[in-house]
Amino acid sequence: MLQEAPPALDSPAAYLNRELSWLAFARRVLALAEDPRVPLLERVKFAGIMGMIYDEFAMKRMGGLRRQIEKKKRTPGPDGLLPADELVACRAELRAQARIVARLLARELRPALAAAGLPILDAADLDRPQRDYLRGVFRESIEPTLTPLAVDAAHPFPFISNLGLNLAVQVRENGRARSRFVRIKVPPNRSRWVALPGSAALVPLEQVIALNLPSMFPGSTEVRCSFFRVTRGAKDDPWTDLEGDEEPDFTPGALLGMVTAELTARRFAGVVRLQVSDDMPEDLQLWIAEQLHADREDVEPTEGLLALDDLMRLPLEGHAELRDAPHVPVTHPRLRALDPEDPAAIFDVIRAGDLLVHVPYQSFDTSVLRFLQSAALDPAVLAIKLTIYRTSGQSPIVQALVEAARRGKQVAVLVEITARFDEAPNIAWAQQLEQVGAHVAYGVERLKTHAKLALVVREESDGIRRYAHLGTGNYHTGTARLYEDLGILTADPTLAAEVGALFNELTGAVSARGYSELIVSPHSLRERFAALVQREAGHARAGRPAGIRAKLNQLQDPRMIAELYRASQVGVPMRLNVRGLCCLRAGVPGLSETIRVYSTLGRFLEHGRIYRFENGGEPELYLGSADWMTRNLDRRVESIAPVKDPAVRAELEEILGIYERDNDSAWDMQPDGGYVRRRPLPGEPRRAAQEVFMELARRS
Repeated sequence: MLQEAPPALDSPAAYLNRELSWLAFARRVLALAEDPRVPLLERVKFAGIMGMIYDEFAMKRMGGLRRQIEKKKRTPGPDGLLPADELVACRAELRAQARIVARLLARELRPALAAAGLPILDAADLDRPQRDYLRGVFRESIEPTLTPLAVDAAHPFPFISNLGLNLAVQVRENGRARSRFVRIKVPPNRSRWVALPGSAALVPLEQVIALNLPSMFPGSTEVRCSFFRVTRGAKDDPWTDLEGDEEPDFTPGALLGMVTAELTARRFAGVVRLQVSDDMPEDLQLWIAEQLHADREDVEPTEGLLALDDLMRLPLEGHAELRDAPHVPVTHPRLRALDPEDPAAIFDVIRAGDLLVHVPYQSFDTSVLRFLQSAALDPAVLAIKLTIYRTSGQSPIVQALVEAARRGKQVAVLVEITARFDEAPNIAWAQQLEQVGAHVAYGVERLKTHAKLALVVREESDGIRRYAHLGTGNYHTGTARLYEDLGILTADPTLAAEVGALFNELTGAVSARGYSELIVSPHSLRERFAALVQREAGHARAGRPAGIRAKLNQLQDPRMIAELYRASQVGVPMRLNVRGLCCLRAGVPGLSETIRVYSTLGRFLEHGRIYRFENGGEPELYLGSADWMTRNLDRRVESIAPVKDPAVRAELEEILGIYERDNDSAWDMQPDGGYVRRRPLPGEPRRAAQEVFMELARRS
């Protein structure tokens, strides 16, 4: 029997589709909601996360495909699919997953909540006293906020906002042969969940409104109601969304205006999905779609509740037995003895040797946040520089920068105002910082600044010294408790000086390509990564130790994938922990048989990036903000730093090993692109990476 020839490097068979691979990641997250070993309220939370994931996918990815189709793009992707084919496939997979979530909620999670005394009730389930109570709630606190909007010859179909929940009401009055359509928007400033007295039962707000519709239309003979929800496409950032022959606006301050205009345009973007309750008559579904200029294929009848992301905000206090055991981040061992009244103390520790901070297992607040707060208060600090891609509401980091500026320190902040869905708060932070005298840069022309960097400049007895934080995650105190990320605090003179040079490039718009250690995109990141992979291939051909181990979020860039395939074909072993989408096919004979791809999922979102190259027995390790995505390599400002400190290198080696030994929360890619979850062998102890990290933190 002849062995099938491996696909060529430029063959569509060598690549997985980006969008479908992302939905495969969503399917792995969905498995956490389905897993009966996960505590009940965590499963409900994951069901809500699925709603959020699907909304974002429809806005960003399906919206992008729709724009390509409208522009008549006929160039297939590396996997051979045209945008129209991708959209059809994505729509089918998204709907299949949404049906699974809806049925899981209806058939498992809601019955389990009811059994635990925490029911989410439908209006049809209520007894008379409960209905009477909700009528009172409706009259007093809900009805005054509602605005029924009729559609007739005098009233056009109203604008439907993105992701808002709506009632489609059909009202028939005496003497009228036809019913009148009335749209009622569920008020977003009221809780989605209405509590019943004397129990922990909750009723969805839209059903409370529907229950009381007869009182809103007292002269009607018939009132019928169903629900619908619109998802609108989100444009890319202003630079990447320009047409090929369109000249961008390079007038001073133009980017701020472009982003502000984009926020306005996003509200009116085209519809990419119309979710309707499955009891809505088909003719009404199609009529609403027509009014919204949506295609018939965009209509998505949905069983049960719409807007599942609200499940993440159920007003249920307590019930620890139905949740994950709480994890309290621990202070890094070297930072525990710091004098809380001495802002200079943390700089003494960093000067003694680099620190690796691994959140959320180690505390962001007592490490990175303390680093910045100490810099704001320390009289020896002359300047603070920081990149902000996303940050938290009432951000203590921004407050520290404001305090530093008020104390006369030089504060320079690169605020990325094109960070998707965080544009408005980032503009607000930037303006607040400018008002206190901080130097604010609003990003870089044509490039999104994704690097996670902080720099503190101190005047010490032996001269000026720089301290840097180089991270993989945002300066966001909220996500630092939910996302797994890594960061190094260092006083290494060369590395810190190059971080300073990068800040000068960001704020001064003057190229500083002469980096000797820091690897910066778009200057050299693609070339350096390609060279590192090619070096491993050279070691393998020469019989020297070779290998690549990496932890990253996404792997999509076709040129980087081709480099990895070439290295595999000469025997370089690779273990790639890719959390999300991966367009590389692992384990294909003759193409990638030495490449093992796996994905780790758990209660925290894996977000850190580590790259390790065996280098003939003298391993090199790198850490930073970039994935192996075309956008990271070519269209963003990213930074990857070499890890030189022996103790930090040993910690990263241990972290990679823990992920590789995971036998319960890791999923292995198969040659066809599917994933299989690892399970402990009979008699083998369970090793879930995130649980191991939590236990190590507790022991420390």
